[in-house]
Amino acid sequence: MAKGEEVSNKQVLLKDYVVGFPKETDMVLNTGTISLKAPEGSEAIVVKNLYLSCDPYMRSRMRKPDRPSYVPPFTPGSAVIGYGVAKVVDSNNPKFKEGDLLWGMTGWEEYSLITMPDTLFKIEHTDVPLSYYTGILGMPGMTAYAGFHEVCSPKKGETVFISAASGAVGQLVGQFAKLMGCYVVGSAGSKEKVDLLKNKFGFDEAFNYKEEDDLDAALRRYFPEGIDIYFENVGGKMLDAVLLNMKVNGRIAVCGMISQYNLEKPEGVQNMFCLISKQVRMEGFLVFSYYHKYSEFLEFIIPFIKEGKIVYVEDTAEGLDKAPGALIGLFSGRNVGKQVVVVARE
Repeated sequence: MAKGEEVSNKQVLLKDYVVGFPKETDMVLNTGTISLKAPEGSEAIVVKNLYLSCDPYMRSRMRKPDRPSYVPPFTPGSAVIGYGVAKVVDSNNPKFKEGDLLWGMTGWEEYSLITMPDTLFKIEHTDVPLSYYTGILGMPGMTAYAGFHEVCSPKKGETVFISAASGAVGQLVGQFAKLMGCYVVGSAGSKEKVDLLKNKFGFDEAFNYKEEDDLDAALRRYFPEGIDIYFENVGGKMLDAVLLNMKVNGRIAVCGMISQYNLEKPEGVQNMFCLISKQVRMEGFLVFSYYHKYSEFLEFIIPFIKEGKIVYVEDTAEGLDKAPGALIGLFSGRNVGKQVVVVARE
């Protein structure tokens, strides 16, 4: 294809702001056109999208801007935006040249014009699957690294609990904790995921929260002496039960609260007094604040990947038309591992 050529561009658009549980029909496939030439006088780039990342935080971008959020909402009638892996088709930016591979924010479409590419990361290590840059080597991997090592300040021998433990972030936190010599337990929503946690990711124990009538009793069963570190991905009733089981001077890294994202009225938490009585530190964090440590993270994790000491499971959907279903599936736990959409292979 020649630079400057207008080509057709299949897209996934958000129809309108979403109330309650999102549906595939809240998004629509559309075919538009795009120029493969970056506008003169800009520092923009045009990319061909290869892999798209489905992430729970995207639900907050589908609602009206009527509550505080750390990311702006999507624009109804426009392409959904999220993390992805792409190849540069044309560039007016000194950081990128034609043919470069990158990861960062892009559109849910075949080609994207990115007008502010300064937040994108050039991919230097291509001897690993490119899809890994939607997960283990991208935002979820950096989230796991920062949340566990920076926020939780772990020590060898500590007890660690991770909710939504088989997801893009949780599966890595558990493996980081095991590498440090911690006792690690995860919760997930199916037998298949529980087996994955114990047999593939090396967790000491795991349980299916859907089979537990009493989450407090379940946690006491696995942590008779209490929890040092809780990596929070769920919120709601799970958080309430964890608070009762934290050790004195325990730490909670609040990464996400997926149980609350589709509720118009979020659930309250009853046991917050435990933060005082047990002197627990509970800290929310955003991965953006830690991207300056990305090169340090790569130096840490790539040797472990190559040595097989850290493994990663992806759930792959083939084709842009499968993207809406893949995203919606996150909220019912349909995915097993990191949910990726393949738009094109190089």
